[in-house]
Amino acid sequence: MKRNRISNNVIRRMPMYLRKLEDLLYHGVDRISSNELGSQMGLTPSQIRQDFSCFGEFGQQGYGYRVAELRDQIARILGMNEHYSVVIVGVGNLGHALMENMKFEEIGFKLTAAFDTSPEKIGTVVSGITVMDSANISPWLKENPADIAVLTVPKPVAKEMAGTVRDAGVRAIWNFTNTDLDFDKDDIQVENIHFSDSLLTLSYYLSSPGSKK
Repeated sequence: MKRNRISNNVIRRMPMYLRKLEDLLYHGVDRISSNELGSQMGLTPSQIRQDFSCFGEFGQQGYGYRVAELRDQIARILGMNEHYSVVIVGVGNLGHALMENMKFEEIGFKLTAAFDTSPEKIGTVVSGITVMDSANISPWLKENPADIAVLTVPKPVAKEMAGTVRDAGVRAIWNFTNTDLDFDKDDIQVENIHFSDSLLTLSYYLSSPGSKK
């Protein structure tokens, strides 16, 4: 499967395709053309074909795509069959909500542990996971390697904790600390999440000329 020089924009569209294809399967759609898929997603057929061509040849000219087959191909592209292990670092309001409401296993991930510094949280059980002391995160990770750390710690300790999990062998960070994390080395992937970005985008559209009040 080809993966060289694929743009970030293409990669970020792949989960969108996955959601759409799962919706089509739910509604009993067996196959779909790039024209139909583009119409439903607000993309041009050529954009869809170009995106998929980054990873190989999918579909047949004049026939379209088998929805179930394409969904499985995209799931493999996104690594859903790898069953990457995830740890939560910071079990405050957001971390607790992610543990209770994020269906990690349904999208191919395995939540294996959670950590916090609060004595009130250490030892509690959330969604079947016992919260451990963050002071023990390094030795735990070295004994129980994890692929992804979800950081929901306070902003002042974000960079320190990011360095801790990286040094313990974590390969990727899903960062909800409201501060951008970056590393000089390419040994770890970071996805910085800022909820305010989406809200400010809505604000822009509300404030733009022609917007209905």
